[in-house]
Amino acid sequence: MIGQKTIHSFFGPATKKRSSSEANEKKENTVPGEGETTPVKRFRSAGREDDEVLAVVSPPLSPEQLDRIQRNKQAALQKLASRSIPEGFGKTWSEALSGEFVKPYFTKLSAFVAEERKRCTVYPPPQQVYTWTQMCSITDVKVVILGQDPYHGPNQAHGLCFSVQTPVPPPPSLENMYKELAKDIEGFAHPGHGDLTGWAKQGVLLLNAVLTVRAHNANSHKDRGWEQFTDAVVSWLNKNLDGLVFMLWGAYAQKKGSSIDRKRHHVLQAVHPSPLSVHRGFFGCKHFSKTNEFLAKSGKEPIDWKKL
Repeated sequence: MIGQKTIHSFFGPATKKRSSSEANEKKENTVPGEGETTPVKRFRSAGREDDEVLAVVSPPLSPEQLDRIQRNKQAALQKLASRSIPEGFGKTWSEALSGEFVKPYFTKLSAFVAEERKRCTVYPPPQQVYTWTQMCSITDVKVVILGQDPYHGPNQAHGLCFSVQTPVPPPPSLENMYKELAKDIEGFAHPGHGDLTGWAKQGVLLLNAVLTVRAHNANSHKDRGWEQFTDAVVSWLNKNLDGLVFMLWGAYAQKKGSSIDRKRHHVLQAVHPSPLSVHRGFFGCKHFSKTNEFLAKSGKEPIDWKKL
């Protein structure tokens, strides 16, 4: 024995004293202001085993913080959308549809139409593209008539499908609508013009699937994005209102209205009133009187079809 120690004691595990540098490291691993219990992860670098990186693990966000972040995000999107509202777009309609204006397809569509106006004549003029949003509040819509493409002749299109402004004579399809009205609605007489603003102000949405066209070139703005936008309009009405009457004339309108909830709304279908098809079921369809019957059953004021 050497003193009181055995020889084995010289080879046993030694008690390691904590160095001052290790103590400081432990102290540095806490986050100031967060207390000693803030979790810290240690990561080894890929290069050297003795290299370590400290990363503070943030505590989960509270429900209040998450809600505030969501509200700030929505406010930012609404502010961006408000700057993108097209000329002449009705206030209540823009509030409901503002999300469409910031989508890539609408930005691309707007650029296309602007370029078209530089190169050639486009109908209707810019301030009349959205006439259909200016006639009544979006929540006051009662009837939806879907068209396909604006008239492409001078001074015809003004933002309401089938409608033309005075003194432009009514086109053939509208003349056929007047003939059906004369047989279907008691007291209806040809108004002597083709302006359907009187219907629109009562809640009849006269919506074309495509909202602009190059002069003398039918369907020239087809498949440029308008269809996606007007689908969004129909979808909003379908989901947010009740008891609407949709008049779907012709295969194109019927396809566009195929997603309408028939349990929630009334859908009337017939051939298009154009001279090519009007005798195959449009004459005698009585859609105008049936519309008023449906509206009355829903507790809504019927349309005065004579008010033009």
